[in-house]
Amino acid sequence: MNTIKTISKILTVGLLFTSVNVMAQDDLLADLEKNSSKRKRFELPAFKSMQIGNLQSTKIASKGDLYLVVSHRFGSIKDGVDGFFGLDQANTKIQFNYGLFNGVQLGVSRDSYQKAYSGNVKFKITRQTRKFPVNIVGYGNIDVNTLLKKETYPNLRFTERLSYTSQLLISKRFSKKMSLLIAPTFVRKNLQNLNLSKEPTFNQLVLGVGGRFKVSKRMSLNIDYAYNFSKAETSVFKNPLTVGVDVETGGHIFQMFFTNSRGSHDAAYLTEAQGDWAKGDVSFGFNVVRVF
Repeated sequence: MNTIKTISKILTVGLLFTSVNVMAQDDLLADLEKNSSKRKRFELPAFKSMQIGNLQSTKIASKGDLYLVVSHRFGSIKDGVDGFFGLDQANTKIQFNYGLFNGVQLGVSRDSYQKAYSGNVKFKITRQTRKFPVNIVGYGNIDVNTLLKKETYPNLRFTERLSYTSQLLISKRFSKKMSLLIAPTFVRKNLQNLNLSKEPTFNQLVLGVGGRFKVSKRMSLNIDYAYNFSKAETSVFKNPLTVGVDVETGGHIFQMFFTNSRGSHDAAYLTEAQGDWAKGDVSFGFNVVRVF
C-alpha cells in the first residue's frame, strides 16, 4: 500500500509539473508569435540577377560579396551564314560589382562598344514586405566614351565624353514564379552624332519595364523593354527590347537572350539601339554572372 501511495504522489507531482510546463510553453509560444507579428517579414527577392537582360533589376550585392559579370553582344543574325549569324562580331563588357554595405553596391566596367568605361552605384531604398507592396532601389551610372578621337573632334572636351543615367527601380514579386519591374529613367548625353539622332536631345526621359517568369527550379523567362519619350522622330535609333532566359548553375547565373542593342553600358543600350525586331535585325547575347 505504501508503494502504491508513493507512486500516486509521484504521478500527481509529475502531472502538476507537466501542466505547469505546458502552460508555460503555451505562454512562451504566444509571446513569440506576438513578437514575430511585430517584426517585418520580407518577401523573397524579385530577381536572381542584377540585370533582367539589359535592364537593371532591384537585386543588390550583399555586403562583402564581389560579382563578376561578363557580357557578350554579337552581331545581327539577319546576315545569316555569311556572318555566322552574328557570331563573327562581338562586343564584350567586363564588370565588377561589390557590396560595400548592406543595401549599397558599387560597380565598375569596361565595354568594347565605344570603348566605354563606367562607374555605378546602386542602393536600396525599401524592400517588399507583407505591409509594403514593392521593392524600391536607386541607381546611378556614368559612362565615359573613349572611342571619340581628337582628330575627329578637334575641340573635344573631356566632359563631352560623358553620359549619365539615373533610375528609380521599382519591382514586385507577385508569386513564386512571377516578378515585374518598372524603371523611370533620365539619361543625359553631353555629345551626340547628329548624323544619327538628327536632332539634339541631350536630356532624355525613358521608361523601362521588365519581368521574370520562373518555368522550373533553375530556369526563368525574362523580358525587358525601354520606351524613349525624348527620341526625335527622325532618329535612326529604336527602343531596346530584350527577350531571353536565365539558367542557374551552382555559383553561376547564365543569361541568354536576343536584343536589338549592341551596346550593354546604360546610355548606349537605353538610347542607341539600332536593330529592328520587325526586320529580324537582332543580336544574340549573354551575361555570365559569378559571385565570390
